[in-house]
Amino acid sequence: MSTFTLDRVHSGIAFQVRHMMVSKAKGEFRQFDVQLEGDIQHLEGLKVEVTVDAASIHTNNDDRDGHLRSADFFDVDNYRDIKIVGESIKKISDNEYELTAKVTIKEVTKTETFHVEFNGTSKNPMDGSMVTGFDVEGKLNREDYGLTWNAPLETGGLLIGKEVKISGNFEFVVG
Repeated sequence: MSTFTLDRVHSGIAFQVRHMMVSKAKGEFRQFDVQLEGDIQHLEGLKVEVTVDAASIHTNNDDRDGHLRSADFFDVDNYRDIKIVGESIKKISDNEYELTAKVTIKEVTKTETFHVEFNGTSKNPMDGSMVTGFDVEGKLNREDYGLTWNAPLETGGLLIGKEVKISGNFEFVVG
């Protein structure tokens, strides 16, 4: 059984969503935790739990960030955490896996699938510790989680797309 300690400096969670039908708005969550348990030699058996502080959303626009924290979107005064709890991990190829997980936003839970790339292990030359890394990508429909605020555009369509692309990169010290 391996122990995994998240290296927050070398980890991140980002997202992007269609904006005004012609571009993408991008952002990140700056506060999150990833609990990983299991054997680094048997990734299919890993237990994964992610907690994201929705109030830590950052899009390089203070007004937009405030709106995203409001009841129109994440309603962080009432629903602070976004939870992702792994249900199964399936090996697709040598370093590719599929993670099926329960995602909970604003007390709505749905099953989602994420593509996971295992980046291997390496010895840190600075302190001799073993490290491992994963890249994760997925998509979800924000409206499935009650994030339904939108505005019609004069030229047709809506201000914000429904599909949100999520990407994460995570580095762990393995003990």
